[in-house]
Amino acid sequence: MKIVVLAGGRSTERNVSLSSGVKIANALRSRGYQVALVDLFLGQELATTNQISELFTTEKAPEDQLLISDEVLTNERINALRPDHGAHGLFGPNVLDICQAADIVYLGLHGEDGENGKVQAVLDLFNIRYTGSDTLASGLAMNKKVSKQIFQQSQIPTADFITTKTATIAQDQIPFAFPVVIKPASGGSSVGTHIVKQYADLEACLTDAFRFDREVLIEEYIQGREFSLAILDGRPLPAVEIVVTQGWYDFQHKFQSNDQTQFITPPDISEDLHQKMKDLALETFQTLGMQNYGRIDFLVRDGQPYVIEANSLPGMTPLSLIPREAAAADLSYEDLCERIIQSKLRIYEQNNAE
Repeated sequence: MKIVVLAGGRSTERNVSLSSGVKIANALRSRGYQVALVDLFLGQELATTNQISELFTTEKAPEDQLLISDEVLTNERINALRPDHGAHGLFGPNVLDICQAADIVYLGLHGEDGENGKVQAVLDLFNIRYTGSDTLASGLAMNKKVSKQIFQQSQIPTADFITTKTATIAQDQIPFAFPVVIKPASGGSSVGTHIVKQYADLEACLTDAFRFDREVLIEEYIQGREFSLAILDGRPLPAVEIVVTQGWYDFQHKFQSNDQTQFITPPDISEDLHQKMKDLALETFQTLGMQNYGRIDFLVRDGQPYVIEANSLPGMTPLSLIPREAAAADLSYEDLCERIIQSKLRIYEQNNAE
């Protein structure tokens, strides 16, 4: 089977995606698959399209990109990586031709341009099969404002919130007490996210969040234990608890090795609470119309899980959560990658049979 692993792209999580992409590609190559690792944004310069077949290989790629820098990339910084400075859009040279040569595309993309449904829509138009959720579900999951509105309408417990398009907002417009959480409406990996303890600090934190989106959530702060739980092929995996001894689970704690973050899999909780999270994760997954696989994040306060967000293309880096959850279900990283592909191929087969 020929597989394209599509990574990189143009989002604040570009470096995270490159790390996921290398690890996914090497895992699949170790199982004998012919894999082409392609940067969505940079693409691949080719003298002729006949060279496409040469990109598919079982030889492992260098793993220097597994390490993720602390740099938060802007569109300007990423655009500068390409000779046309991004003038010709998100897809780099020959990306679609390479994807069309594969049996399926493994989406190793993260962040807005990879998870908001735009890439999925283009692949659909070219009849290119890919892993993860479809265009609509991807867009719903990526937009925290829309997904939380759906949670509220579906009576899925989530933190109360308001949105703003300006950094100046009166304190009496916020219907809950401080501290509050500030986050871009469409984003991930905690980029632009702040826990604001007092109103005096709000405007500065909003201003920073607006660097990454035109709309920002101001969210009720839920003090509680933090968990993550993945869905794979319609079934919940064991949860993992994230314990941060200093600070909170921000970008550095997620992607840099440190002695302040512990991952407990499976978590030390009652079976009743574990089952409640599994049921709620599956309900959230189905309510958003997600498919194949994904990850639901929780905060638990007084025994009640609250959904933080849904991730349609969760990280697959050396420190990411879903490989830990898979390991707790006796699935290796390589097994996980294969199961994701096999699951999505079955979905395509079922859709074609209908």
